[in-house]
Amino acid sequence: MGRRSGTGASVSSDRSLSTRGLTRAASAVDNVGRVILRRLMDVALAAAAWLICLYAAAEDGSYHEPPWLTFLTATLLSVPLLISWQWPVAGTLVVGVTAGAALAFGIVPDFASTGPLFSMAVVLFALGLYVGGRRSFAAASAASAVVLIGTVVADISADGPGLAGTVFAALICAASWALGWTLRERRRQAALTAARATEQAVSDERLRIAREMHDIIGHSLSLIAVKAAIANHVAQQRPEELPAALAVIEATSKQALEELRRSVGELRTEPVFTAPPVLADLSHLADRAAWAGVVVSLAVRGGEDAPEGVVLAAYRIVQESLTNVVKHAAPAKCHVDVAASDGELRIEVADDGTRRLAPAGDGMGLAGMRERVAAYGGSFTAGPRKAGGFEVVATLPYGGAR
Repeated sequence: MGRRSGTGASVSSDRSLSTRGLTRAASAVDNVGRVILRRLMDVALAAAAWLICLYAAAEDGSYHEPPWLTFLTATLLSVPLLISWQWPVAGTLVVGVTAGAALAFGIVPDFASTGPLFSMAVVLFALGLYVGGRRSFAAASAASAVVLIGTVVADISADGPGLAGTVFAALICAASWALGWTLRERRRQAALTAARATEQAVSDERLRIAREMHDIIGHSLSLIAVKAAIANHVAQQRPEELPAALAVIEATSKQALEELRRSVGELRTEPVFTAPPVLADLSHLADRAAWAGVVVSLAVRGGEDAPEGVVLAAYRIVQESLTNVVKHAAPAKCHVDVAASDGELRIEVADDGTRRLAPAGDGMGLAGMRERVAAYGGSFTAGPRKAGGFEVVATLPYGGAR
C-alpha cells in the first residue's frame, strides 16, 4: 500500500510539474508574440514616417534640397521611432530637433509639415507612455518648443503655416504626450489596484488559515490537555483508569493530525479530495467533548441544502464553542442545537458550567467565530446566561435569505 501511495504521489507531482511547465511555455510564447507585434508596429510607423517625409519634401516631383540632405532628414525623423519604446527621451529629442530644423530651414516645405508632426506625435506618445514624472514633461516641453520655434520661423515665408498651423502643431504635440501619459497613469492605477487586491486576498487567506488552525488545534489540544491532567492525577491513585485516558489522548491526537493534514492540503497546488466536515460529523465533536467531562446533548434539524461553506462555518463554531466549554467550564453539561429554517442556519451552544477566568490575551476563538458569521452576513452573540453558564448563538443566512 505504501509503495502504491508513493507511486501515486510521484505521478501527481509529475503531472503538476508538467502543467506548470506548459503554463510557463505558453506565457513565454505569449510574451514573444507581443514583442514581435510591437516591433512590427514600430517598423510600420518608422516606414510610414520615412515615406511621408520624402513625399512632403518633393516639389513638382523633385527635391529643392540636396537629395542626401532630404534622405538624412527623413531618416532622422523615422529611425528614432524604432527605439521610441526603449529610449523614449533620446528619440523624442532627436525627432524634435530634426523636425524643428527641417521646418525652419525649409528642408520640408512649409506647407507640408505632416511628416515631422507625424513623427513627433509618435515619439511624444511613447514618451508619455513609458516615462513618468518631471523627466517626461521636461523632455516633451523641450522637443515641442523646438518644433514650435521651427514652425514660427517657417511663418516668415509666404507659404508658411501661419498662426493656425502653429496652433495645430502645438495641439498635436500636447495631445500626443497627454494621451500617452493618461494611458500610463491608467496602467499604473490598474497595477496598484491589482496589487492591493492581491494583498487583501493574501491577508484574508492568512486569516482564514489562522482560524482553521486555531479551531482544529485548539479543540484537540484542549481535550488532550484535560485528559493528560486526568491521567497524571489518576496515575498514582487510580492506575486502572490510566489506559482509558491515554486511549483518549491517542485517538484525539490522530483525529487532530487528520484534520490538520486536510487543512494544510488546501494550500497545495494539486487537487485534494478529502471531504470537508458535514453536520452529521458534529456527533464526533460531542463524543470528544464527553471524553473531557462535558456531557453534550446534540440536536441537528435540517440543513441538508446548506452550502458547503456555511456547513463548515457552523461546524467550526460548534467546535470552538465546545473547546471553550472544555477549557473554561468542565465538568459541565452542554446543549448544542443546530436548526435550518427559511434559508438560515441557527447555531446555539449553551452550558451550565462555572466559568473560570481565561488567560490574558485569550479571545481568538470568539473573534474567529464573529468573523465566520460576518462573512455570511449573519448575527453573533456570546455571553453569560441568566440561569448560569455561557451561551453562544449564531445565525448563518444562505440561499434566498442572503
